[in-house]
Amino acid sequence: MRKLTVCGDPILQHILAELRDKNTAPPRFRDMMEGAGLLMGLEALKDVRSQPSQVITPLKAAPARRLAQPVALVAILRAGLGMLSGLQRYVPEARVGHIGLYRNEETLNPIRYYVRLPVQVEKSFILLLDPMLATGGSAAEAVRILKTDGAKDIRLVTLLATRTGIRRVHREHPDVHIYTAAVDPVLNKIGYIVPGLGDAGDRLFTL
Repeated sequence: MRKLTVCGDPILQHILAELRDKNTAPPRFRDMMEGAGLLMGLEALKDVRSQPSQVITPLKAAPARRLAQPVALVAILRAGLGMLSGLQRYVPEARVGHIGLYRNEETLNPIRYYVRLPVQVEKSFILLLDPMLATGGSAAEAVRILKTDGAKDIRLVTLLATRTGIRRVHREHPDVHIYTAAVDPVLNKIGYIVPGLGDAGDRLFTL
């Protein structure tokens, strides 16, 4: 499939194993999701534009590189929040946005309830964060919302995906590159990824 990167980093895959484990408690699950978001986000950020610079060390001037375009981190609520904090720590200049979507349990279509996007999305390198790409409906809708505001440079960063979700995003937005740690085989009748890891939002925020 075009514009798809399945990240095989061994540390990321170890983290994914812990996230899949039903016995991983919420505090550990949150830590692991933060780590996964950081590793996958850094992989996606390899394409961000940078430019030569210079810094003064305690000893002398040294060549360096600095980001040459603004970065925006946009979390699809609520599970996308779990992938956000690690990236914020290492890319503190990044602007943050939120898109609130929930899924109609009968039609499986996304319903929008909240949108707050950063300024200058049209100039930004955007990481759209959501750990689960199941039917693809929410991700495709979130990309559409971003594009309506002028966004052009969007990467979808997800922890688990299905081929159904990947095909839908690429059908509606063929320019969007998807980064994931694994592609699981099927969706069940209520649209959950199998084997998956359960409901990421519930596991993040339920004690």
